[in-house]
Order: sequence, then structure tokens, then C-alpha cells
Amino acid sequence: MSKNFKNFQNAVLRVDSVAAGSIAARFEVVAGDRLLAVNGQPLRDLIDYSYYTASEEELLLEIEKQDGELWELEVERSAGEPLGLTFSAPAPARCSNNCLFCFVHQLPRGLREPLYVKDEDYRLSFLNGNYVTLANIKVSELNRIIAQRLSPLYISVHATNPALRERLLGKTGIPPIMEQLQRLADARIVMHTQVVLCPGLNDGEELRRTVADLAGLYPAVQSLAVVPLGLTAHRQSLPQLTPVDAEYAKGFISIWQSQAVAMRRKLGQPLLFLADEFYLKAGLPFPPIKEYGDFPQIENGVGMVPLFMKEAIRLLKRVRPVGPFRATVVTGVSAFGFIADFLAELAEKSGVDIVPLAVENKLFGSSITVSGLISGNDIATSLHSHNIGSCLFVPDVMLKEGEGVFLDDVSLDQLERRIGCPVIVFDSTPRGFYKALRSFGRKLLRQRADCSGVPRGK
Repeated sequence: MSKNFKNFQNAVLRVDSVAAGSIAARFEVVAGDRLLAVNGQPLRDLIDYSYYTASEEELLLEIEKQDGELWELEVERSAGEPLGLTFSAPAPARCSNNCLFCFVHQLPRGLREPLYVKDEDYRLSFLNGNYVTLANIKVSELNRIIAQRLSPLYISVHATNPALRERLLGKTGIPPIMEQLQRLADARIVMHTQVVLCPGLNDGEELRRTVADLAGLYPAVQSLAVVPLGLTAHRQSLPQLTPVDAEYAKGFISIWQSQAVAMRRKLGQPLLFLADEFYLKAGLPFPPIKEYGDFPQIENGVGMVPLFMKEAIRLLKRVRPVGPFRATVVTGVSAFGFIADFLAELAEKSGVDIVPLAVENKLFGSSITVSGLISGNDIATSLHSHNIGSCLFVPDVMLKEGEGVFLDDVSLDQLERRIGCPVIVFDSTPRGFYKALRSFGRKLLRQRADCSGVPRGK
């Protein structure tokens, strides 16, 4: 074991966990150790780790133990065999933009601290699909993206007109976005892009310019989603912006849906996508499912509703009796219509009295209608004097992943105590809800059998 590691003392790649029986476990690497270098290459983050361990069968790992001792481990492995190490994602680089429509600037006080953090990190774009503007990226970081082929990336363009883009981002002297995108395209980096639409600013002819510029970079630019800006009730001292209302959404769809279809026919696959929220606001039918391709922008709210409805049709053909009992399902206002239709058919086939409830968003304001921004307190308020039934079903999009906490820090346990009945979290798909419904139904049946003294299975 060598102790020549002075150049790596600032490394921050700390081991979170080690898989039992793995190569790392056999070498007595443990959680809390730091991996400094692989084959002499200092590691900045887990992207470096993945890059330098991707294909080599012989590895030299330089490890700093928790007591400061430095280890040098010579590893031989079969092709593709994992080392068994898990690391945390890098701490996000902070955003220095001052976007006119920034949602973080519109948050009320009293939410979880991480919600107020604005990230602008190309690494999280590659790792997690976070959108970045590239307005704060260094040349060395752009070089790294190309050298390590960090693809795909998710990029917020908003406008390709340089002056307009600076106005939207609230920052001057930013690199020209088209030059950055062209360089990435030349390196065959795949990009998914978005425009947050602000009526009167980056729509109309400016949007035509943006769409044409990005389409010119196809196939490197694989998708472009246009999503409406979100305006909360907490915009004090912020620039006045025009919301996307039903009338605007109808006019927008009448122009751009046909444009999206024309582009698909020209390119052979969909490129331009309109967010589901436009169709929900306008009360208009969604495009045929083929217009969404392989749903590259579904995490951005594009195609979620059509995919939900397609899955619902399939599911309803194989539903079996589950009830009888009563249950309430909470949802956002914008999703209520199609959710209620699905639940009505599911109730008829399953025998469960399923009651959908649209929760008005008092935390952010009534203009925010999506399910993912509903708070625990708003749910509790909406259920006041409501006959919930045997349980309350909550879609997982309302909770912080892995923690069971709503945006306002209300936990599931706290909500259960306030409403006086069990809260069941389900995967936000028709299949996910039906699975949760059946599971609770079986549990209820067992409880009733125990109370009546009837042996289970009889």
C-alpha cells in the first residue's frame, strides 16, 4: 500500500455504501472511505468514477480510510463486473440567473430548505435529467462534457434570440446559446430542450425563430418541449407576467399542434411537444399517442395524461371485484376530469366506492393546479367535513421521494392523525393505483375476518 496521495487530499468522492460480497467488500472498503483516484486519475465526482471504471479490467484504486490511512488497491475483474460502490450525487452548483419566471423566487416561506436552492449543474442534467441553461457553464466544463461524452443533456433554451434570452434569464454577458448547442451537436451530444413560454415575450415570432433554430440542430437536438410558465400567489416585487389561460391555450394549440405534426412528418419522428397543461387549460383533446414518440419529455409534463389514459383503458379490461368499501383519492384540479372518469369506471368494476377529490392549492395559489405541488395542509383542509371512508389514497408525486413528506413538511403520519384514517401512497399510474386498491382491500378483508372470528380463506 502506497502513501503517495498528497495531490488528492481535496477529493470529495465519499463512499455511501458497499454491496455485500462485492469486489470492494473483499478489499475491506467501507462506507465513509474516500475514493481518490482510479489508475492515477484524480476523481472529482461520480461521473469521473463511472468514466474511468467503465471498461478497464485492471484497476488501481487509491483509497483514503476514515482514519487518514492511504491504501492502494490493485483490482482485477471480469469485463463489466461492478466494484460494488455507491456514492451520493454531487452537491449541485448554484444558479446565478435571475429568470423572470423562476418558480423558486415565487415560493412562500416555511417550506423545506432544499426547495429554495436553485441548481444549475450540467452533471445533474446528465445524471438526473435536470434542466440547465448553460448560462453559467465554464469552457473547461463544456470541454469535459464533450471529452467524457456526457449525453444526453437537458437544456433550458427559452429563446435563441440572444438579447431576449438575456432578458428572460435576468443576466447579461451570457454565452450565445446557439454557439454552445452547435458545439455540442458537432460532438454528437444528444440534447433535450425546453422553452418556458411567457406570453408576450418569447411566443409568436420569437418562438418560431427558436423552434427553427433548434430544429436545425436535429438529430442532436432530439426534442423540444414548450411548457407554460407557472405563476404563484407569491410574486410580490417580481416582474408582472401574463399567465397562460384557457383562451390563450386554445389559440396556442390551434397554431402549434399542426406545426408539431408537420415537423414529425418531415423528420420522421416527433421533435416539438406541447405540455399537457396547454390541453388541460384549453379543455381540448390530446394528440394521438403516436405524436409523443417514445415520450422523451414525459418527466417535463409532456404526454403524461395521454399515457395515463392509454394505460387506464388496458387496465379496466382486467379489473376484478375488490370491495365493498369507500375510499377517497386526492388529485390536483387540472387532473381531476380524466382522473374522475377513470375512477368512476374502476369503481363500477371493482365494487369500491371511490371518491375523487380535487384539492385547491392554497399554498401557492389557485392558479397552480398540478398534483405534484399539493401540500399536506391543503389536503387536510380539503377533507374537512368530507366522508373519507376507510382510507385516503395519495399519489406519490405529492411527496418527496423516499421520505414520505409533503412540500410543507407535513408527514404521512401527521396527515393520518389529522384526518383520522390510514393514508395509502400509490404509484401515480392506473396500474399503481389498482395495485394499491387491491392490497388495501385484501388487508381490510383480513381485518374483518379476524374481527368476526371467521378463519381466513373461508
